[in-house]
Amino acid sequence: MVRPSRIHAQGNAAEGSDAPMAGIFERLSMIFRSKAHKALDKHEDPRETLDYSYQRQLELLQKVRRGVADVATSRKRVEIQGNQIGQEMDKLTAAAQRALSQGREDLAREALTRKSGLQAQLDDLQTQHAALAEEEEKLVRASTQLQARVDAFRTRKETIKAQYSAAEAQTRVNEAFTGLSDELGDVGAAVARAEDKTAQLQARAGAVDELLASGALNDPTGTFKDDISRELDAMASSASVENELAAMKTQLGLDAGPSEPAPQLEQGRQEQTGNDQA
Repeated sequence: MVRPSRIHAQGNAAEGSDAPMAGIFERLSMIFRSKAHKALDKHEDPRETLDYSYQRQLELLQKVRRGVADVATSRKRVEIQGNQIGQEMDKLTAAAQRALSQGREDLAREALTRKSGLQAQLDDLQTQHAALAEEEEKLVRASTQLQARVDAFRTRKETIKAQYSAAEAQTRVNEAFTGLSDELGDVGAAVARAEDKTAQLQARAGAVDELLASGALNDPTGTFKDDISRELDAMASSASVENELAAMKTQLGLDAGPSEPAPQLEQGRQEQTGNDQA
């Protein structure tokens, strides 16, 4: 048999073990609500929120106006009923007068009794009519005030929407400029690298041209010759032609005559030797 104290202790232990779990669930719930709130806030468009709030106010204004119309209809119905009862009371008054003039006091009393009952109904209708008229007046004032608030909210709403759209556009422009600045920075760096490489290539090409012009570098293709070499080659070619022409004249028994190119070739060689010595 378990003692009550042990049962109470076990109950307290169970409650104590449930407390941490409850705390964990509460913290998880708070985290989920916080995440959901951040997600909703991230995707929330204030313009849509303002339009929705404005639509709700319009619906409320429409309900108030329907309430005014319903109260006015009820007031008019009570007013019509009161008029009908008033007309019936006038008829009973006339009937009582006719009966009394004819000596029928009993009929006159009956007519006045009915009139008295209708008077009670008329008093009740008049009370209802006054209450409905007061309620209608309150609703009309509320409708007017609400209409003014809705109009003011609409003006404020459009102003806020315009400001938000302008700020959004400005943010996009700033983001575009930021991206463009980064891109222009990359392009500037690329242009600077290209200019450096171009300058290096130009300097290298200029140095090679100077070395070739000075003769420090030999033309591996054998096509590079200076002016003196070309002149010497031309003189040698001319001397060879003249010598071959003289030999042909000798074979044919013609007067070969003096050969002019040979001294020129020799003179050219002497000039080349002098230049080399210099």
